[in-house]
Amino acid sequence: MRTAQVAWDTVTPGASHQLVLQDDVDAPDDFLDLVRRAVLRHPAEPLAFYAHWNSRNGAAVRLAALSGASWVRCLPEEFTPTQAICLPADMAGAFRQYANPSTDRRDDEVLSSYLRCIRRMSLVAVPNLVEHSGAESLCGNDSEGVRRSPCLVTSTGAVAALGHGWVLEDTVGLPYMRRGWAHARVAGPDGILGDRGHTAWQDALPYLGLDAEQMQRLVRTHRPRDLAEAVERWFGSHFTSEFWIYCLLLGRQARLLTRPSIPPSPEVRAAALATLGVSSLPPLERTRLTPDQGALLLEFTRSGLRGARYA
Repeated sequence: MRTAQVAWDTVTPGASHQLVLQDDVDAPDDFLDLVRRAVLRHPAEPLAFYAHWNSRNGAAVRLAALSGASWVRCLPEEFTPTQAICLPADMAGAFRQYANPSTDRRDDEVLSSYLRCIRRMSLVAVPNLVEHSGAESLCGNDSEGVRRSPCLVTSTGAVAALGHGWVLEDTVGLPYMRRGWAHARVAGPDGILGDRGHTAWQDALPYLGLDAEQMQRLVRTHRPRDLAEAVERWFGSHFTSEFWIYCLLLGRQARLLTRPSIPPSPEVRAAALATLGVSSLPPLERTRLTPDQGALLLEFTRSGLRGARYA
């Protein structure tokens, strides 16, 4: 937060917006032009151009990518990705004042706290435009290992939709993986949506319009046995079971949200699927993943999405 405060204090007088980049991101050559265009589309919004691939916001980016949305609203219960973020100048000034007395060293948590106060969480670009390039962390996140984008595409065609595509605002029902377990963003046992709690997929089924017997039938009927056995040999039975359920729930939510008149971009969809398996693994296993294992996880991912047609 101390380092971020220095950056946020450098706003140019008369500027309409302020863009802050962390020093360990890679961006395309035309990144500033893309930011300008995004600002013209959403002049009053905080805009993020990256999300952590194993966060709930990263899961929201994937859901948006599979649904055909070009932006997705950050979740209020999670940190705001600050690797590459742009705020309207007046909002940036208000955030500096809000952050001054904070003793929290995590700028992403402080920014989330501020945005919750003003009831305007940031929008994240789908696809992401920058990549996180390292594993080191000033705030102790080294144990998370490599922290990549869930959906990185910088080609002209893929990013064109940022200027006109639809915004996914409602992520109730969002499936995500957390520490090897499949979850869904629904009102938990305490009836609260938007706190720090996590709802296991089994407990989320009534909120998603599904039941345990139906899920068992889907697994039995539509999970390819040969693929599941191969994944199990490499990554264990627990991961195999939880990950396929996650893919099925993700595919189901995407089908419910997709607008027939605005189909998902094949390139953006492919980028989102390519990172889904590896980001769901424990940090150490991500670094050991071979190309053959990656291809196996991708095919297993696709089988879960196909199973969603019957859910």
